[in-house]
Parts: sequence; C-alpha cells; structure tokens
Amino acid sequence: MLARSGALGIGIAFTGALSELFTGTAAARNLGHSGYGPLVPDPDGLLDLPKGFRYEVLSREGDPLRSGEGPVPSNHDGMAAFAGRHGRTHLVRNHENRASGRVPVPVIDGLTYDPEGKGGCTALTLDHHGRVLSERVAIAGTAVNCAGGPTPWDTWLTCEETEDKAGTNGYTKDHGYIFEVDGADPRRTGAVPLTAMGRFQHEAIAVDPERGVVYETEDAFERPFGLFYRFLPEKPLGGTGSLRAGGRLQAMRVPGVPDLSSIQDIGARFDGIEWVDVPDPQATRTPIRHQDFGPRGITHAQKLEGCYWGGRSVYFVSSFARSAEGSAADHYGQIWRYDPDRRRLTLVIVFGPDTDVQLPGESPDNICLAPSGGLMVCEDGGGAQHVYGVTRRGEVYAMARGRQNIGTAEEPEWGEFAGVTFSPDGRTMYVNCYTPGTTFAVTGPWRG
Repeated sequence: MLARSGALGIGIAFTGALSELFTGTAAARNLGHSGYGPLVPDPDGLLDLPKGFRYEVLSREGDPLRSGEGPVPSNHDGMAAFAGRHGRTHLVRNHENRASGRVPVPVIDGLTYDPEGKGGCTALTLDHHGRVLSERVAIAGTAVNCAGGPTPWDTWLTCEETEDKAGTNGYTKDHGYIFEVDGADPRRTGAVPLTAMGRFQHEAIAVDPERGVVYETEDAFERPFGLFYRFLPEKPLGGTGSLRAGGRLQAMRVPGVPDLSSIQDIGARFDGIEWVDVPDPQATRTPIRHQDFGPRGITHAQKLEGCYWGGRSVYFVSSFARSAEGSAADHYGQIWRYDPDRRRLTLVIVFGPDTDVQLPGESPDNICLAPSGGLMVCEDGGGAQHVYGVTRRGEVYAMARGRQNIGTAEEPEWGEFAGVTFSPDGRTMYVNCYTPGTTFAVTGPWRG
C-alpha cells in the first residue's frame, strides 16, 4: 500500500490515527503487540528472522515450474492468499515484467492475452502442511503486473501498471487493464481484459463487500498525476466473471481541491465528494488523467498506490508528493479514507521526516494487516531490505531482513520485498523478494 515512496527518512505521523486503519477488522481486537526480538543471521544467507521463526523457499526465479510449462518468471510482486478445499491455500503472485523482463511468464494457450507481453501471474497450491502441491501459469501475456487486490469471491484482480498501446515495445494489443485471476482454476477466468474498468496505469483495487463498487488507484509518473476511481459494475458482487458485464467508470472530484498534496492537516475532512463519469475509459486518444472533466476539473494526486477496504470505508495511499516534480506541496505519504455512506473524504495519516514514528529504513512498499495486530510493511530502498512490523502504539520492529546480494562487493544491492500476505489461518507469512524472484513462507510463534 505504501508503495515506492522513494523518499529518504520515511516517518509516520500517527497521533492516534493508526487505529483507523483496522476499524472493523479481526486485527482490531489484538493490536498493540511489540516485536519478536532481534534478527538472527541466516547461515544460508537468504533471510534473517527472529529466534523461533523459520522460512522455507517455496519458489525461485528460473527454476522449473512444477507444471512443466517453463521456468518460474522474474520480478515477483503483489500477492494474495486464498483458502482452498481440504485445508489447501492458493497463492496468486504477480510478475511485474516489462518488455525487458528477464524471465517472461510462459505463453500458455487459453491463458495468454498478448503473446508479446512478458508479465502475468503464477499460482501456487499448498497443502495443509504448507507443502507446494502445484505451481503453474495463471495468466500470461500481460505487462507490468504490479499490484491488484482480492475480490469477495476469492479471485485476484491483477493490474497492469502501464498504458502502452499496440505497436509500443513490441506489444500486439493495448495494455493498461485489469484482469481477473482464479488461483484455484485459472481457466475459469482465462485472459480477458476488464475493459470497462478503464485503461490507465493501474496500481491497486479494493472492493466494497456490500455494494460491489470497485475502487481503483492510478500510479501516474508524470503530470498531470493520477486519479482515484470507482467502478460501478452492472452485476455487483456477481461472482467470478461478473465484472466482464461492464459498468460505469468514474473519477473522484474533491470540490475546491485540484491536488490532494495541498492538504497537510491530519483529520482534514471534505464532505460532498463528487464522482464524475470518465469521458473515454479506453483512453482511445488521450490518457484519462488528461481528459476534459469540465470547467471544474478533477482531483489529482502524485503516486496513488495502495488501496484496501476496512470497516465501512475504502483507504488509499498517495505514497509521496514532490513540488519539484509538479505537485502542489511536498509530503512523504498520505493515507486517505473515503466513507461512501457520508460521501466524506478524510486525511487519516501523513508521512514525513518530522513525525512521531520513524521507520529505520526507507521507501515502504507493500503492506498487509498481521493477524496478531498491526502492520507488516515491505521496504524498497537502499542497502539491506527489511520487512518491518508496526504496532498500534507506533512501535516499529524488524521482522525479516533479506540477505540476497544482487550487486557486487564494491556496490552491493539487495532485492526489495513485495507481496507480503498471510495464510487464511494466520499461521504463515508469505513474502516475495522482487529480484532475484523468490517466494518465502515464514512460520513461527505468531501471536494470535
């Protein structure tokens, strides 16, 4: 959720607001635990963990897929875990391969959108002991699959963080879409772009479990910056495949606020939020964020990334804003809450250098709720990379440290963490190393 801020000295201004993030969740009952003790160096040089914890490597880039379809693709990114039958767990894993991706997702008949796209998803099925039963391609021929989000019917919506059109980078089809992926049976979902949900640089999604509205973030890299969207499906909560029936795509307008970065006060509240139909969701000639939304304009924000549903609200993140790059003001990250019942937008948290809590590292990336309470945050910055825990009291502790050096002795470089998620029973933490692509399963004395 706090993806790729790129800012040094990240800190979080909680001032009591962190509890907002857990409203209505199971984690809210158990918040406040401290860490698990110092990290113990791993003799195998892969992953340092606290005493009592252990890891297993489930999958590594370049190794053969158990399906025999080809090698495990590179650039492991967003991921989610779903409960299966007989105690099984289905992991769906993104591969953020661009046109230059090292190991592409293998092209599979019936599961491939564009044969020239190197991104996609793979799916792992684990038994009740956590052993890998199968590993296979879940969707192929997509591009830059960064994040996404789960649906209430246990499928994964994988998002293309690009808006390259056919003829660009060798692609034969337009990209910039969302695709639905069923980790238990990928052929149920195939490789069908959900075109009505818009073509833009998608980052993440969250689904309102009562109304079926899908909220979407846009991680645009240049001005004008991205928009916050909602998709009103023709068949809300209709189950697997229902999003193909279409719907309306709208963008959020905060009256009087053209740029969210200009708001710096925690608790700032805006009522009467408006939703404006997107003129051309397919961005046939003009990217959506450049389109004409009328004389009152539309609300933009730099680096809109994470998005999730909690309680009766949707939360989304602007991971940083820099006036030197065109934002109205500077910050190291914001978390916003939109309450659809009240049509109210509230600034919940601001990240910055002069705040109550400082992460020891930099550049928080993927994030998830831990079953014992608090957050797990993946680091994406310089030096050795970590997974940090953050308690409700704002205490920060190191949960894992990566040891995979992909640089040289003179210029060491470590692969970032991504895709942190927990098994349905809360007993296992799964996390990816982006490069070299590695998926870990971490078990131990988790507090429950």
